[in-house]
Amino acid sequence: MIALLRPVIRAVTYTRWLHLVTAAVVATVFAFVTPGLGNVNSPAGAWLLVVPLPFLALAALVPGVRLSEGMQAQLLLFPAGRTGRKGRPEPRITPARSASRADRRRTAAWLIVRYEAGVATAFLSVHAPTLTVKLISSAAGDGTVRLPLRTPGPGHWSYAVLGLLVPVLFLAFVVLAGELQARAARALLGPSAAERLAALEERTERLLEHNRLARELHDSVGHALTVAVVQAGAARAAGSPAFTEQALTAIEETGRHALEDLERVLAVLREDAPGPAAARPALTDVERLLTAARGSGAEVTADVTGALETVPGPVSREGYRIAQEALTNVVRHAGPVRVSLRIAVRADVLELDIRNPLPGAGAGAGGSAVSGGGSGLRGIRERAALLGGRAETGVHEGTWRVRAVLPLGV
Repeated sequence: MIALLRPVIRAVTYTRWLHLVTAAVVATVFAFVTPGLGNVNSPAGAWLLVVPLPFLALAALVPGVRLSEGMQAQLLLFPAGRTGRKGRPEPRITPARSASRADRRRTAAWLIVRYEAGVATAFLSVHAPTLTVKLISSAAGDGTVRLPLRTPGPGHWSYAVLGLLVPVLFLAFVVLAGELQARAARALLGPSAAERLAALEERTERLLEHNRLARELHDSVGHALTVAVVQAGAARAAGSPAFTEQALTAIEETGRHALEDLERVLAVLREDAPGPAAARPALTDVERLLTAARGSGAEVTADVTGALETVPGPVSREGYRIAQEALTNVVRHAGPVRVSLRIAVRADVLELDIRNPLPGAGAGAGGSAVSGGGSGLRGIRERAALLGGRAETGVHEGTWRVRAVLPLGV
């Protein structure tokens, strides 16, 4: 019983009823200016459903009409805070001006649907209460209402039953018409399928960009913090002023580069940031990674084959981040060990190969990779996959190896 009464006590039912009956304003105007259309009880009154339609189609050509109709529909058909099934917010429409022929055609269809439904609702809104009063009066013995079937005499109880049934049927009509009107608004005033697909693609691009920026911050700031922690610990343990000076210089240099990366990422996230964003580091800047790793105690040997300047920008930047993450993992998990870095620029691929001895059975980077839990290692594989390449991390011939092969044709 409560479920049956719920649509009647909802405020949205009556805002939708208001939205429906306001469309009859157009019919009222035409009824006043066109002879014969005002008498809805005559055959000529039926033309009131047809005559305004060409004018509504012409009105749909004005781009602002779609915006106006969308704002009205959003306000009255989809009140703010209304929830649908399972307590989720009910989907609404986004008002916008007509931007294409398809928008104008859908606006014209909406105006016609709204007009026809509005005239029918306004007609029933006026005549349903009148019919109810007449039926109840007939039940009391005051006159007789002519019915399509057998008409009983005045004072018959059936008039009272029909008098109570008419408002119930009218309210059911209002609820159903309002729901259908809301669905028509979503279809005709909402974004088209192409627009929804474009919006989804744009949102996907934003999410991918945010994920890329998150990886950038993880690699850059994580590398800087790792170097700073290792350098500070090594300087304290060494007790040498000269080594302490060297460690502080490495921490300062690494921190400066991390700040540049942080400012560049924030400039992307904050559209009103003044000035151009700093350029992203590339493989041509790999020497700074080697210096930072060596300053942390690692013995890094580098073998570069081919011209790094010829590597396309996206591949060079992602290759730099892969090498950075690999060296950071060495410093963080393996400590001051020997590291070999090989960069080979071939005709169609860029190959990166970073190796270091295993720090011990079940410890350090090897243990992390076997478990597959490192977000940095996952980021390396994701970077390679986005460029159409592949990355391998794990134990290889008694060493811990990070190997990435990136195609140059991007």
